[in-house]
Formats: sequence, structure tokens, C-alpha cells
Amino acid sequence: MGSAEAAIRELIRDVLGPLVRADGGELHVVSVAERSIALHLSGRFSGCPGNTLARRRVIEPPLLKRFPDLKIEITSGPRVPEDAECV
Repeated sequence: MGSAEAAIRELIRDVLGPLVRADGGELHVVSVAERSIALHLSGRFSGCPGNTLARRRVIEPPLLKRFPDLKIEITSGPRVPEDAECV
């Protein structure tokens, strides 16, 4: 695992995961690479119309501040992608 990938995972585990859980949701890491990440929101965030707000105000800012070129893909729903890791 590269240092950027490890740093992305650490940020998700230590910052974003607790924020999403505090609001009744679950955050899953589907995949992480040097320049991209795929996340999935479930729990209270499953199909929630506020997911756009959560993405733009909670999830993207800390990731893009530290990794400005990161491509972020976020899905949501009750069905969690196979092999996704809950954080």
C-alpha cells in the first residue's frame, strides 16, 4: 500500500467515519488508489436526499484539502458493495 493510499485510509478512519457514524450512518471503503477512492454510505444515509450535502460539506472538503487531485466516487443505499470495508 502506497503512502498516499495509507494516508487516505487514515483520514477516512479517524475523521470521516466518526462524523458519519455520529449522524446515524455507516461509511464503507469500496476501493482506494493513489488518485481515486470509492465510498458507500448506508445506514441512515441509505438513499437519503441529504447525501449531496454530506458529500459536499463533510466528506469531500477534508479529502480534497489534503489530496486535491483525488477522484471521489460515492454511492449510497442499503445494499453494500461486496468486499467494502466498514469504517
